[in-house]
Order: sequence, then C-alpha cells, then structure tokens
Amino acid sequence: MAPILEIKGLRKDFKDFSLKGIDITMEKGYIMGFIGPNGAGKTTTIKLMMNLLKKDAGEIKIFGMDHLKHEKEIKNRIGFVFDENHFYEELMISEMKWVVAPFYETWDEKVFQKYIRDFQLPPKKKIKDLSKGMKMKFSLAIALSHKADLLVMDEPTSGLDPLVRSELLDILSETIQDENKAVFFSTHITSDLDKIADYVTLIDKGEIILSMEKDDLLNNYGLVKGSKELLNNNSRKDFISIRENQFGFEALVSDRKDTQKSYGDRLIIEKPNLEDIMLYYTRRCQNV
Repeated sequence: MAPILEIKGLRKDFKDFSLKGIDITMEKGYIMGFIGPNGAGKTTTIKLMMNLLKKDAGEIKIFGMDHLKHEKEIKNRIGFVFDENHFYEELMISEMKWVVAPFYETWDEKVFQKYIRDFQLPPKKKIKDLSKGMKMKFSLAIALSHKADLLVMDEPTSGLDPLVRSELLDILSETIQDENKAVFFSTHITSDLDKIADYVTLIDKGEIILSMEKDDLLNNYGLVKGSKELLNNNSRKDFISIRENQFGFEALVSDRKDTQKSYGDRLIIEKPNLEDIMLYYTRRCQNV
C-alpha cells in the first residue's frame, strides 16, 4: 500500500534560501511532527505540497498520486490548517462556511455543526472579531467537516494559550484513532509533539537532519554532562554537538547505552526531549 505522503528529491531555490532535495515518507495512521527553527524550510515544504509554490525538482505523491496531475482530487481529501488566517474578515462564521463548503464534495454539514458547538464558536460573529484561538478552531472545524484523510498543519498552535493548545492536541489524537487518516504537523513548539507525535522529521537550512519514530528517538538519544578534561580530538567525535561552559560541557549523543559503556560514570547521561535534540542539531549546523 502506498504511503499517504511521499516526497523524493524535493528542491526549491530562492535568492537566499534553498530546499535541498529533501525526502519524507509518512504512512497512514500516524502523526508526523515536522520540526525545525524558524526559516528552516517547514512552510516552504508545505506550500510545495499544496502547490502554492512551484517546485524546481523532485516528486510529491499524496495518497499515492502525483500532487499536480491529481491536484483537485487530492485537495478534496486534505484538511489544511495554518497559522495565517485567509478567511474573509467581514463575513460571519455562518457566511464563511457557505463560501468554503461548495469546494468539497464530501462536506458534511452535521459534522460541521457538531464542531461549531463543541468548539463554542459563535455563528453570528464576524471573522475579524474572533480571537486567534477561535480562528484556529474554525479552520480545524472546516478541515474536519469534509472527512479529510490527511490534515496538513503549519504552526497551528503558534500564539495560542495553553488551554486552547491542549484542546487542539486532544482533537488531533482523537482524529488519528481512524487508522486511515494521518496528520502532518509542522511546528517549532516541540513540546506539543512530545505529547502526540508518532514520527519526527527535523529540517534545518533546507535539509532533512533526521526522520524517525519519536519513541526510538527519545529512547536512544541522550544528553550528557561531563568535565572538559574528557574532551579531546577523538572524544569530540562521539558527540553530535557540544556546548562548553566554565563548569564543563554538555553534549548530545545518538546512543545512550553505547555512550554509557564507553564512558561509565565519567558522564552524567539523561533522556532528552525533542527541543533538546532540535537545539543541539541546529547548533551543530551553525558551527559547520
């Protein structure tokens, strides 16, 4: 069975930035966290997936179909939720719904009304008068009301208060209970993905740094602390990235158990979170 998303050799060149032939594969039934610092290439990748930008090279297949040849069919099955609001600001929620619904063959009015109630969205309120959290919930209500098989989300929790963010993550977890669906979740707020992601793909400066199961990543990688006396030309090769301070050094390793065998009690080894891994990798890239 074809992956729900397959990107091969995707390239896009701008004057001051390039997406450098990236590869991404995602299967049905999973949430993939797409992480990286601001300007890493996350939004560019999503715009290329949605054909909002023209690629320079590479292949994008969604639901096993070429994203250009089958664009209408693919977009009918995608729910697109993004940080920027592209609704008509002067329209009420109830009016904006009638603008959007005809674009989707599978629109389900009962489902939409259910989410309007669940999200406590006021139908008679104008889009311009909604809070950022309400606008995001409205985007999500639309995405979920046409039975989308793939949710593509670009920084959906950016600027939201913790309660709304938590509600959003719960909804995504519920959505993925249907194993035929998938979520591609782009963010620089990695704590959201600590809670819900199955896979993590890290991008920096237009290159994919890693792509693997989140649990494998967190169970294998390690944050280590030790004395500067341990650092030499050979030992430095054991660490992905090193941060030195007046008390010693901290570093990221890709295999905690192997590091424990090699260094024993000369190092303190801790389990990292996704933010630790992202920061150490991107710091390494800055030093290259």
